[in-house]
Amino acid sequence: MIAWLAQAGELRQYTDGEIIVQVGEPASHMMGVVAGGLHYHRPDAGQRGPIYRVGAGQITGVLPYSRLQTAKGQGLAAGDTTLYLLPRTEFPALEQRSPELVQRLVGIMSDRAREEVRGQERDDKLRALGKLSAGLAHELNNPAAAIARAAAALGDALQAKPQLLQNLLATCPPAEAVAALLSSGVPAAPAAPRSALARADCEDELADWLEAQGCPDGYALAPSLLDAGHTAATLAPLVAPLPAPARPAALAWLEGHLAAVRFTRDIHEASQRISTLVGNVKTYSHMDRAGGREPLDLTTGLDSTLNMFDHALRHKNARLTREYAPNLPRVLGEVGQLNQVWTNLIDNAIDALPATGGVLTVQAAPQPEGVSVSVIDNGSGIAPDVLPHMFEPFYTTKPAGEGSGLGLDIARRIVQEHGGRLEAQSVPGRTEFTVWLPVGVG
Repeated sequence: MIAWLAQAGELRQYTDGEIIVQVGEPASHMMGVVAGGLHYHRPDAGQRGPIYRVGAGQITGVLPYSRLQTAKGQGLAAGDTTLYLLPRTEFPALEQRSPELVQRLVGIMSDRAREEVRGQERDDKLRALGKLSAGLAHELNNPAAAIARAAAALGDALQAKPQLLQNLLATCPPAEAVAALLSSGVPAAPAAPRSALARADCEDELADWLEAQGCPDGYALAPSLLDAGHTAATLAPLVAPLPAPARPAALAWLEGHLAAVRFTRDIHEASQRISTLVGNVKTYSHMDRAGGREPLDLTTGLDSTLNMFDHALRHKNARLTREYAPNLPRVLGEVGQLNQVWTNLIDNAIDALPATGGVLTVQAAPQPEGVSVSVIDNGSGIAPDVLPHMFEPFYTTKPAGEGSGLGLDIARRIVQEHGGRLEAQSVPGRTEFTVWLPVGVG
């Protein structure tokens, strides 16, 4: 056997850093590392370091029964390297001479494929996590910045309030008028939404009225009073009982009070937004749940996943439509795995949306055999020759470095493990991926 291997193959020498395998060239040889080693790099992996290494005593390259046709990575010699090369054309003769050796080589190929799939799954999860984290950081930054701004403004307003009250009391206003002013608060009717032009006109009108009351800074007071829903018509009865000299101080104090109330409300709303985002993360990642399968409300997982994509949808100027049938039956499943399915499907759909007029539709409906969940986009669609290959491992239509080709394969396998199926149909303007899940199947 050794003599045959020596006759059928050959030894080749390579210097450190020399290219042994080039991306895209035919996978024509099995390679055994006699000395030195190989470092494999993937140009689309987005990293400088090798994706894996092969050392002395290990086998690489194409193996018997492998469907690999072209090299996916670039192989470089790690130090002075000696390789034994056996042409692919000799595999039939090898199997005749040593079926046991071929069986062992097939086992190595299976282990290698399994390890590559695991690595690609990890990369796919990290890629999705990176996109979600970037969006979440942006979502958290907005309310956090709003809280910082409102807190600073609230501090200024609270520091100014004692002096404003002192200025008011220095005018010796009637006690009844002061009591009415203090109890007035915010008008019961909220301010109606206005266009920018209409608001500017209202501010000008209110500022003119304030200055007519003796306020030297009418244009400074008008915005906060207007935000609180006040106009000249609502303020006139409040200051009518006051003597003219007291009105500027009264209106300045009221504006400061309403500004403090508004800043407090802004802080509350921004903190509620942060709490909502944290709740979405907990629901999405099921941080407070034990592992294993349990009865699940699918819409809860769908909503938490969609909430994680809020930023991506806004970035695309896309419209989201949720069409959930009432009283959906629960599905026995593992929440984290199913959320990964929704993540892959929604992420792909958002990527496919057009630059303008994008619509993402998520449907959930009861079916005779269980529940169906559909993720629909109005993008350009999937070509008929591509659609049959969408669930094949490593098949991707995305540019190099933007997809591993495993997202849909992972989603399909998770759905199958839950006793369901994942299907796709597409025409220009409508691509639909549908998950069918049975009820009560673990």
